[in-house]
Amino acid sequence: MNHAQRPVRPRRHGPGRLASLLLTLIVMLATAGGTASAASAEPGGATPSRPAIRVPAAAADAVAAMQPSWNMGNTLDAIPDETSWGNPPATKALFDTIRSQGFRSVRIPVTWTDHQSATAPYTIDTTFMNRVKQVVDWALADGLYVVVDIHHDSWQWIANMPADHDRTLARFNASWTQIAAAFKDEPRTLLFESINEPQFNNASDAQKTQLLDELNTSFHSIVRSSGGQNGSRLLVLPTVGSTPSQDLMEHLSTAMGALHDNNLVATVHYYGYWPFSVNIAGGTRFDATSLKDMTDAFARMRDVFVAKGIPVYVGEFGLLSYPDYFQPDVVERGEALKYFEQFGHLARTTGVTTALWDAYNYLNRSTLQWRDPGLIAQIRSSWSTRSGTASFDKVFVPKSSAVTAQTLTLNPNGTAFQGLWQGGTRLVAGRDYTVSGSQLTLTAAALTRLTGNRAYGVNATLQARFSQGVPWPIDIITYDTPVLAGATGSTGSLEIPTQYRGDVLATMEARYADGGNAGQADWTPYQQFNTAFSPDYPGSSLLLTAGFLGALREGAPVTLVFHFWSGATVTYHVTKSGGSVTGTAS
Repeated sequence: MNHAQRPVRPRRHGPGRLASLLLTLIVMLATAGGTASAASAEPGGATPSRPAIRVPAAAADAVAAMQPSWNMGNTLDAIPDETSWGNPPATKALFDTIRSQGFRSVRIPVTWTDHQSATAPYTIDTTFMNRVKQVVDWALADGLYVVVDIHHDSWQWIANMPADHDRTLARFNASWTQIAAAFKDEPRTLLFESINEPQFNNASDAQKTQLLDELNTSFHSIVRSSGGQNGSRLLVLPTVGSTPSQDLMEHLSTAMGALHDNNLVATVHYYGYWPFSVNIAGGTRFDATSLKDMTDAFARMRDVFVAKGIPVYVGEFGLLSYPDYFQPDVVERGEALKYFEQFGHLARTTGVTTALWDAYNYLNRSTLQWRDPGLIAQIRSSWSTRSGTASFDKVFVPKSSAVTAQTLTLNPNGTAFQGLWQGGTRLVAGRDYTVSGSQLTLTAAALTRLTGNRAYGVNATLQARFSQGVPWPIDIITYDTPVLAGATGSTGSLEIPTQYRGDVLATMEARYADGGNAGQADWTPYQQFNTAFSPDYPGSSLLLTAGFLGALREGAPVTLVFHFWSGATVTYHVTKSGGSVTGTAS
């Protein structure tokens, strides 16, 4: 990921896969062949033993053996130091946990800039190099494949290459010369990635691909001539920006062919259809547009690389703004579950290896516990099977009116629906719910019982269980249409007193009286969640941000429509006058 101090990443099988999974098991049990290398000692002097792994001869088989993969984000890539972005120092126990959770490889992003002289000979600090090697050796000792890269350096100084070509190339070459020398005797379970999400300032598209070709070719030459295991080590090469577009992947495929090396791996990143990934322009759901974006991306990977025998390592995947845990959810949880279920399915059927980007937001590095066990269960299940889902993971029951039956659409994804459960209790078909085709209807009687005293919020959680995969959660929620009150504030922020009454905010649209779009994103009426507006549920308020308010026209009334997940909408009006802002409810 190419962003300074961003806690959450912005971002951004068929029979062959079954064979790869079997091969993975064999690989883990195989005896070593030229892979012995002393692991770095733990603090206190204990030296972890390294499981013997024979890396398959074919690059495609080796990369298949790396599935699934995990990113140790915001750690050794943090700026300026390992703990600067809020994570504790990496430990051997971290990799023990990752290995025990079924991961077979880890990507260890490294930012070298602040640990390297900025002038020739661009020497990397010995202490930092040793720390990187210690962390790598801990992961290798757990039997994990490891990918090491040059990470945020890509935008810190490599992006200046068009204007400062010679010095940039010299520093890049010096960096890889030192990294290759330091790790040359590590086993081939260690992979090198030339550069993370390469970008180039003030360059045309043609110049960008030319500059990346130059860097990748130089990286390849340096590593291959550096001795030890580097002569046959797997080398990972990205597209410009690590973007999975047709033209960029085709260019990389051609460039890889020109190197005449069978130990090369293509890498791209995938963070979903952008409006959905950040919740802008009404992209609140994992809908047909989001699905097509994902399906097309994997089809391109298959056609450009996999079909030609070139292995693909999706070095980062996830959603750009979810999960966060420091802000309200940008992406609705059920929609995120559907996204990850589909992603895992397409990865398996396409035959690519995928690395979850984890900046802190999945695994709590202090407790070594998953922050959302249900979310990680969905991701882990997708590695081997499909799971059934439904059109939504919430049923909203209005408190102000009589309870009536509610219907969801089941999406079995090739599984068979088995029934509904509340905890260990199975609901009774025909009495509590009915199924007609793909329509699952909860009866009024069941919803009356489940909502109990009808307090606002989640009253009960059900599970729709299927013949395989993880169950689908369904929250039963009592709500009424939210109530917003008038407010005054400054262009620095406007806090609108809000009674949410059990409902959850989905998005906000903003328009001027003439119909024009209002806010930072003037190309769409639907503004970006947590960037233009943000709900504060515990504080019973709704914040309009300085960025949104600052973008409004002076003295021009703006109509806001807040859309809630129940389907309710609330209209509100704001006007900016000088440094003040006034808000009124309709």
